[in-house]
Amino acid sequence: MIKKRLHGKVPTMSEIRRGAWPRDPADRWKAPAGPRRRRLTLAVLPTLLTLGNGVCGMASIAVATSALLDWTNEEQLFVAGLLIFGGMLFDALDGSAARMTGQSSEFGAQLDSLCDAITFGAAPAVIVWRFSDLLPHRLAWAIGVIFALCVLIRLARFNVQSGEDDSHEGFEGLPSPAAAGTIASFTIAMPRLEELTHNHKYERIQEAAAWAMTFCEYLLPMLAVMVAYLMVSRFTYPHVVQQWINGRRSPNQIGRALFAVGGVIVLHELALPLLFCMYAFTSPIRQWRKPFRGSDPATAGGAASDEPTLHEEAG
Repeated sequence: MIKKRLHGKVPTMSEIRRGAWPRDPADRWKAPAGPRRRRLTLAVLPTLLTLGNGVCGMASIAVATSALLDWTNEEQLFVAGLLIFGGMLFDALDGSAARMTGQSSEFGAQLDSLCDAITFGAAPAVIVWRFSDLLPHRLAWAIGVIFALCVLIRLARFNVQSGEDDSHEGFEGLPSPAAAGTIASFTIAMPRLEELTHNHKYERIQEAAAWAMTFCEYLLPMLAVMVAYLMVSRFTYPHVVQQWINGRRSPNQIGRALFAVGGVIVLHELALPLLFCMYAFTSPIRQWRKPFRGSDPATAGGAASDEPTLHEEAG
């Protein structure tokens, strides 16, 4: 009975000391099964969050281009924009989940970049194609392609240059989620503008809303070109959420946060394009103005104290 249980042979003491027993490969594998299974279980959460980002991107493309939905073009683009914001939420959570569970890996970084390319590159490009009928279709197609290619360049540059010692406090170049959010915010604001053109009690507000809708159809393609350039630029952008989590809040940042909250309360959906454009263009304008303010020591010192040292982070 004992010999049968030990696979036909009683082990010697030397075999036990050398770790040569048990000889059955299946039994050798069972010993470390507990810790290994636990590590694999922890890795599932960040991977699922990353894949959720990719699902939101593919769903956004499907909704924006579907001819089977009984929706208007504005309603389709509105839902497509919401899905891009859902992808932004998943993209923000997967990195935190990977760091909390100690599962940051090269595989996760590459998968995150691939999903970002779908949600923040391809999906906004489709929105640019479908957003306006006032521009030639070839021009809109070219702008969408340029935007998507700049997202790919932005992500590839990060994969080559990033290291494990990043402080996660800032970005070099406009982050691709912020660029995609700038495009998606207009699709979320358009239904509100259309409502104002019909239901507001003041005629001037109705006229202003109708003018703003027409203006946005010309503005969005041009804005896509500008944010595409900012993604591949070397301008530094603060990681607002990470700085607030780390407790690095200057009076200037607190004032901006209060301004953003007040804008959302007053303007609702219409505040989103304003906030995203403010984030996209404030840093380049400030850095362009630096050479002109360099002659004033007091101004230069104040500006330097207001901007933290920034390092590159994922798109």
